[in-house]
Amino acid sequence: MIILGDRYSFSRVEKDRLKKRFNTINQISYKTLPAEECTIQIKKILKSANSKLIVLNTKAALPPKLLTYLTKLEIRGIRYMTVEHFMEKYLHKCLILDESFDVSFLDDIHSYTTFQKIQKRVVDFIAIIMLLIPTLLAVIYSAYRIKKESPGTLFFRQKRVGLGECEFSCIKLRSMNIDAEKDGAKFATDNDPRAFPWGEKIRYTKIDELIQLWNVFKGEMHFVGPRPERKIWTNEFEKSIPYYTQRHIVAPGITGLAQIKYQYGSGKLDAKEKLMYDLYYIKNWNIFLELEVIWKTILFVLTKKRENLSNF
Repeated sequence: MIILGDRYSFSRVEKDRLKKRFNTINQISYKTLPAEECTIQIKKILKSANSKLIVLNTKAALPPKLLTYLTKLEIRGIRYMTVEHFMEKYLHKCLILDESFDVSFLDDIHSYTTFQKIQKRVVDFIAIIMLLIPTLLAVIYSAYRIKKESPGTLFFRQKRVGLGECEFSCIKLRSMNIDAEKDGAKFATDNDPRAFPWGEKIRYTKIDELIQLWNVFKGEMHFVGPRPERKIWTNEFEKSIPYYTQRHIVAPGITGLAQIKYQYGSGKLDAKEKLMYDLYYIKNWNIFLELEVIWKTILFVLTKKRENLSNF
């Protein structure tokens, strides 16, 4: 594979995933390179490596001669595609760039159809039934551990932004000390010092989120969907991340594509990366994608290894 240009910078994790699909990955920086020199480099790579795909990763317009050359390569069985289509097909994320003003991108991002909503609710209630007993056991045992390690309420309720940007009360088993936000709102992190021992364990295993099945039952959430965020963060992200509001055209979920594909993180950069997965999920939703996210969630909870999901 040849990546032509550096419009989007692929992360190390993404390159590792791509290496499992492509034997070689070569990148040509097109920004300051004349078209003739670019053609020469492509020819050299094609001679030395078995590349079958060229990714157009440049915001600069390609000159006619280079386009003609790339078109002729198709006769030899070498394909080329834009970085937007490449990322959707191989990384399952929609490309979002800060300088992007192409609103045609929004045409393919829409809410679920009536039939899709029915399918999702069927999945929701199957999940509720199957996880009811484990959830009750988790609540009973957590009541004992929380009382012992951090006396206070068993449940933690927090306003989150859901469908149509409407807020709802999201419920979790409490995993942090009562005064966790005495200094103001903060993003949770791995090994968060505000969590007590049992709280850290249920956060790590995602047991604390099982109780959100109540929100799913009430119709405020789905079992699968974009994770709901707090209003204080969504207001901030909407100012600087293009298309961020689009994640609210569907109801949020307990698990989602972003949760199994991207590491736990906080801040604008992480929110933007997770949004790219969320928009792919919304744009390409079907029942098979839904079931695959659930299956990969199970694998991740059991192994805590995202590399096991690299072929998804």
